[in-house]
Amino acid sequence: MRFDILTLFPNMFASPFQESILGKAITKGLIQVRVINIREFSLEPHRVVDDAPYGGGAGMVMKVEPIARAIEWIKSEDPSAWTIYLTPQGKTLNQEIAQHLSTRPHLVLLCGRYEGVDERVRELFIDEEISIGDYILTGGEFAAMVLVDVISRLLPGVLGSDRSALEDSFSQSLLEYPQYTRPANFRGHFVPEILLSGNHSAISRWRRREALKRTYLRRPDLLGKANLSQEDLILLEEIQKEVGKE
Repeated sequence: MRFDILTLFPNMFASPFQESILGKAITKGLIQVRVINIREFSLEPHRVVDDAPYGGGAGMVMKVEPIARAIEWIKSEDPSAWTIYLTPQGKTLNQEIAQHLSTRPHLVLLCGRYEGVDERVRELFIDEEISIGDYILTGGEFAAMVLVDVISRLLPGVLGSDRSALEDSFSQSLLEYPQYTRPANFRGHFVPEILLSGNHSAISRWRRREALKRTYLRRPDLLGKANLSQEDLILLEEIQKEVGKE
């Protein structure tokens, strides 16, 4: 899969894409990330990419021409590239959106700055707008990093085990169950005995119950989206009674 990131600050991406899972995925050729400086597409003498907004107001607006040239240059290589603008006005990123985007072979991520981009960029060159949450960042670069990470880990071979992505929080509209490792006893706090039992069927049921319980307690809104079996509903009823007694 290929990511083209359009930004005014390309050096921000140097370290994140050299480390950990993303760094290994790039080295293995599982994903390609190209960071493109929008200033290189400005025809102004000093590579100017912003200007004061028409009608007045605080701040500056990113000009349409450099962004248009950058996107058109990418599209000349691959007309099917899907262009995303990272903006607080976009639809909020979730696992379902990430799954959908992971099926596209080429994404172009536009990182906004200042007061945003000229509206004609949206009208003429953007296929989709995405936000990573209801808060304000200094620019779209961090949002682009998040999007690359969220999507990349869904691709075959990127994680050590493809089951890891399937069992993560939100992958099934449930929060993940509690995880433990050695030692079995830490300062009087013990690992649940069932995890040491070797009974894989019982462990699987325990994990499912704990995922349901954690979701019910922390994010009950997710339960309405989850695909719950009849056994899940029975477990959820048990959990509701149990919590009611506490």
